[in-house]
Amino acid sequence: MNNTLGETLAALRRKKKLSQKELAEMLTKRGIPVTNQAISKWESGASLPNARQFLVLCDLLEVVDIPGVFMGKTDRGFLAGLNNKGRKKVYEYADLLRASGLYSGEDVPAHLTDVRSLPLYSLAVSAGTGQFLDSSDYDLVPVGDDVPLSANFGVRVSGDSMEPEFKDGQIAWVHQQNTLNHGEIGVFLYDGNAYLKRLRDRVSGVRLQSLNPNYPDIVVTDPLELRVLGKVVGKSVMK
Repeated sequence: MNNTLGETLAALRRKKKLSQKELAEMLTKRGIPVTNQAISKWESGASLPNARQFLVLCDLLEVVDIPGVFMGKTDRGFLAGLNNKGRKKVYEYADLLRASGLYSGEDVPAHLTDVRSLPLYSLAVSAGTGQFLDSSDYDLVPVGDDVPLSANFGVRVSGDSMEPEFKDGQIAWVHQQNTLNHGEIGVFLYDGNAYLKRLRDRVSGVRLQSLNPNYPDIVVTDPLELRVLGKVVGKSVMK
């Protein structure tokens, strides 16, 4: 789609048979005081609406599929051409859309499911001695059909304690949840470190178990200090 955001807004306004003045009055009634001159500047590209203004505009103009309308129905994703900082901005905006409540309950259009991008944490989760997982340090990476739809984020495996199932450098894909059943493999925070381990939850106590028999279990002396970050639902080779 070659239209700019402003051109798209103008086309949507005309489709609703609204003048710039009428649209400005509708925005003002919704608590967004603007003038028809501001609308004109948005449509000409001289300026851009802020996030709140844009959300209400989309609501008034009955735009449901915002990425499809404003970014085009691209075959391979609307994040192409953006660096990591730009991609994070897109996801921050998506969070804002969800938080607004204006666009909840709608099915995701099929063309948006062709390509997904998930957070991949760049500080490795230890499969050995444990390394701290910094929740703010990640890259958004495109993922294919080999990554389960239930995955919410990925972590890089570091070490060989989970071999042969997980090898050093692989990516473990994780479904975010705060509980796990006995015997399930997940990502845990304990004593300031992040671990990829199997949960052993028995009457005798809680342990984080390595699959590699050369590594001893991590004994959880205080289960209240153990935090489950999620369940591992898949893996892929690090490229």
